[in-house]
Amino acid sequence: MCYDVVVVGAGPSGSMAAKYAAKNGARTLLIEEHGMIGSPVSCTGHISVKALNECELPEGNFINKRIRGAFVYAPNNHSIPIDGRRTMTYVVERKIFDRELAKAAASAGAEVLVDTAVRGVRKVPGGVVLDAVSEGKKTEIAAKVVIGADGVRSKVARSAGLGRIPHVCTGIQVEASYEPRDPEFVEVFLGHRYAPGYFAWSVPTTGGCCRIGLNADNDAHVYLERLLKEHEIVSKKARSAVDLIMGGIPVGTLKRTVSDGVLIVGDAAGQVKPISYGGIYTGAKCAKIAGEVAAKAALEGDVSAQRLMEYERRWRGEIGMELTFGLKARQIFGKMSDGDLNEAIAALDDPDILEMITKYGDIDHPSMLARQFLGLSMNKSAWRFIKLFARIII
Repeated sequence: MCYDVVVVGAGPSGSMAAKYAAKNGARTLLIEEHGMIGSPVSCTGHISVKALNECELPEGNFINKRIRGAFVYAPNNHSIPIDGRRTMTYVVERKIFDRELAKAAASAGAEVLVDTAVRGVRKVPGGVVLDAVSEGKKTEIAAKVVIGADGVRSKVARSAGLGRIPHVCTGIQVEASYEPRDPEFVEVFLGHRYAPGYFAWSVPTTGGCCRIGLNADNDAHVYLERLLKEHEIVSKKARSAVDLIMGGIPVGTLKRTVSDGVLIVGDAAGQVKPISYGGIYTGAKCAKIAGEVAAKAALEGDVSAQRLMEYERRWRGEIGMELTFGLKARQIFGKMSDGDLNEAIAALDDPDILEMITKYGDIDHPSMLARQFLGLSMNKSAWRFIKLFARIII
């Protein structure tokens, strides 16, 4: 049996790609290596309102918290409030959320196959063959186009000769009893002692609990244990930590996300915001393009890399500049000492600046805020902040 489009990986990006391939008339198969879609969970489940809209789901029982802002703590624990004054993000149960997305793909006409692990792809005339193990048995699945949505260490990308993500950090978290400063605010903790080059977080859920975690390049377990036991704020409030989860997060994109008969999307392509390290909004946006392009190419009978480059051009046109901005901002952030971070938070603690952040802050498009910030150069606190960044860059 030969499908027009096979999507490998039933996370949000994979399900959206399968939905759009099916909507565009392709005979589509969505493959998930685990026995149940959405399990195991390897994500905080903190998504923007825009991300939910991009996923084309109504608010449902997967939402367990609405978030309107954040408290950001410097290493010296001086904090600033970022208040969106309305719901800006949701805390979701990823198991339920992912299954709803897969159901939507199935409703659009995609077939869904679980407990099937793809080991690699082979290019053949007119398409590809996927070597897989389904329910413990070796099998082959033929397709005109395969979309690899199989995560940061994508076997589809590697076997298609598209290489690896340039850098992968580790996200790690637990769920713990924790009384948040405000149940509608996340808490963000900066500092090299707990998350060097990244940040730690506490995200409220239900029942007096929070998801507490961080990103790190190395020794993520060590930093998380230190955060829970030694941080002046977290250590006093976190109790009964359970449900440890961890996973790889891409930093940077693949150089190319297309070859003959193959497209790569989502975490597998590195389509993740380098400031917040969230990938659902960007992945869903790119997955729609991938599904559409794959379906049309398959039905046209031209699945060459040249034909599929439409996907590459379109997704980079949609989010490429924002990802580039995010990577540059991340590089600057990574150079900042704890003293620099303390100075930056102190400079931002200004009524005019906080009002501007409330008005223009956008977790999915952070460059919008940066452009507005430059317009505040006559503000003494803003000028202090700009000079700090200039010093770090130089």
